[in-house]
Amino acid sequence: MNLFKKKKKNDELTVQTAVSDGYEWGSYSLWGTKETALCERRLYRLLRRNVPIIDAAICKLIRLLGSFNVRCEDRQTEDEINSFLRNVRVDGTRRGIDSFLSSTLDQLLTYGTSVGEIVLDGSGKKIAALYNASLNDVELCAGKNPLDVQIFTIDGNGEKKPVDYPSLILCSTLMNEPGCVYGTSLLRGLPFVGELLVKIFHALGTNWDRVGNVRFAVSYKPGENDRSFTKDRAAQIASEWSKAMKSPEPKDFVSVGDVSIKVIGAENQIPDSQVPVRLILEQILSKFSIPPFLLGLSWSSTERMSAQQADILTSEMEFYRRILEESIRGICDMWMKLNGLKTDYSIEWDNINLQDEVELARARLLNAQAQAIESKEGE
Repeated sequence: MNLFKKKKKNDELTVQTAVSDGYEWGSYSLWGTKETALCERRLYRLLRRNVPIIDAAICKLIRLLGSFNVRCEDRQTEDEINSFLRNVRVDGTRRGIDSFLSSTLDQLLTYGTSVGEIVLDGSGKKIAALYNASLNDVELCAGKNPLDVQIFTIDGNGEKKPVDYPSLILCSTLMNEPGCVYGTSLLRGLPFVGELLVKIFHALGTNWDRVGNVRFAVSYKPGENDRSFTKDRAAQIASEWSKAMKSPEPKDFVSVGDVSIKVIGAENQIPDSQVPVRLILEQILSKFSIPPFLLGLSWSSTERMSAQQADILTSEMEFYRRILEESIRGICDMWMKLNGLKTDYSIEWDNINLQDEVELARARLLNAQAQAIESKEGE
């Protein structure tokens, strides 16, 4: 059985609404050029690095993803495939498909596109590992037919060549724009507000350096009889003031004449940053659909996750799960083909539990009371 045979030419489909000139070899669709794509990805990496709440929100979504089990009609096949998925090697240091999906979702949310690979052993009859590819090492292009996505590898010299076995490549995209090969990053639209937030924090730190670390202005106003000694007395006052400031213990500064000491910037106040920072954070959190208190933002003392917020966040996670199921099914289908199996299966995800512990305890209490009442009625 040849798993990697090419399609016949008479099996190819024709898309009438696609302009053929837009699907030349090497087309980047959404990002335009390779250099633009690299800059785009670098921008998103820097955004996660410089704005901690964005990185925390993505990590929170990844942890909320949960795990799953494969259900088959044959119990033995079900045990074997679940054992394989739990123990398959991922990249160089990890094991289990959960680790593979975590990296896949991380790339999807950050860049909008993720590329993975099913790695076979030397004999080509067994899956040896799963690999998350760097987007800098691969390129997705639309071929002559827009339904045909071509995958190329890029070597150190920038030369591209198509992969030998495209059926082993797992591509996932997030919210593709029509006619685009690459997906859309969840961070699109955030570089502007992220830059504003970094500017506010940078200005806040600079103001604390200026105002928080107190600087003094020492002024000496000489009298009419002291004008000839102004330079010498000013130097003496500066020297004594410097010694007083450098002393590890409190030290008095004694001077003669009209000497005034003021704190530089004492008349100015550090601008209140709570309102603008909160407005920016609200724009950022709107992209992730995460309640603020889950990220440590206590905007309200009585804030709790409402049923509406839980439903919205649950629907977001189910959306990401549906995208990842394409890669899961690709891996399961390949495993069954290599093992000569053909059976129906389904993917069952763990329940997403976002309810408060108090509400869960109250629900368990009500269930116990209902069961007690039913048992008494039965007697």
